[in-house]
Amino acid sequence: MKKLSFALLITALLSSVTTLAADMPQTDAPGTVDNPLLSRYPGSMIVYSFKRGFEDTDLVAGKYRPSDNGAPLPFEKTIHLEGTVTRTAYVFPADRSGLEVMRNYSDALRKANMSVVYSCDKSACGVDGPGASNPSSFSVSFSIAKMTPEMGDATLIAQSDYQSGQSRYVLAKSAGADGAATYASVFVVPPNEYNKIGAVLVETVQPAAMQTGKVTMDLSADDMAKSIGADGRVALYGLQFDTDKAELRADSKPSLVQIAKLLSQNPKLNVFVVGHSDNQGSYAHNIELSQKRSDAIVLALTTEFKIAPGRLIAKGIASVSPIASNDTEAGRAKNRRVELVKE
Repeated sequence: MKKLSFALLITALLSSVTTLAADMPQTDAPGTVDNPLLSRYPGSMIVYSFKRGFEDTDLVAGKYRPSDNGAPLPFEKTIHLEGTVTRTAYVFPADRSGLEVMRNYSDALRKANMSVVYSCDKSACGVDGPGASNPSSFSVSFSIAKMTPEMGDATLIAQSDYQSGQSRYVLAKSAGADGAATYASVFVVPPNEYNKIGAVLVETVQPAAMQTGKVTMDLSADDMAKSIGADGRVALYGLQFDTDKAELRADSKPSLVQIAKLLSQNPKLNVFVVGHSDNQGSYAHNIELSQKRSDAIVLALTTEFKIAPGRLIAKGIASVSPIASNDTEAGRAKNRRVELVKE
């Protein structure tokens, strides 16, 4: 998290006000979805949403603590959590108060048998210095902490400066049968004369086990055999091609050696060699390219390593079977793979 001086923060906030003064949006931002645990307040629209199957986040669990060290989370207490993190930012119309919106969310948490870990209203959340005219440092600090590279929460950040300690916040949790806890936090900033719409940030964290062993390079023959034995397939990332090319690079040799060893040690094992791609470019082109790459791998194994051709079937299926989101480079990198699938 980048540290921002208060002066720079105010400048950034002021520059966003003209956007906030616009009419209430009539549709959700493209590609956004509701939080799966807490629905939107009626009439609200989504300006940003984020979900990741395994991520970490810090949830605020205490009032603002004045600090001179520029810490991004200057609160009396935060809870660091890992799991399925969902963050959704909504805006709501000016004819609804922040109190009404928060009460509805609090009621929903109570009905879901979630217990309150921490809650605060207005200046009780913590303000910077004496005087009711000061903006809520809780709001400003909270908003900075939840900023995203996509700036989807810019509405919340900009509004916070003008609230003079008017924001409201609640953090609640519930424990499942296995003792694993689900957390939900709701941050509400009301409309006022500067910002004609209110804003809500809902963040939930659900228990989730991190999936490991999904991205590997130069697996040993034994590792490949174990994966095929358990799952009927193994994903390989050590077979290298230049962009938009179907010729195996020299640095693919270690993986080819291990594949040949796998097949030699398991003479009854026949496999599909399946080429996968991300969704960049046209589907027709990616189908052709992934097929050519699979053909190149089979050719190398049958000619250089003397594997019987009848034991290998090349298939290129492009982007039809992703294992990660194609919306990020990290996800696309996981999807660009070759799999050996037991025939």
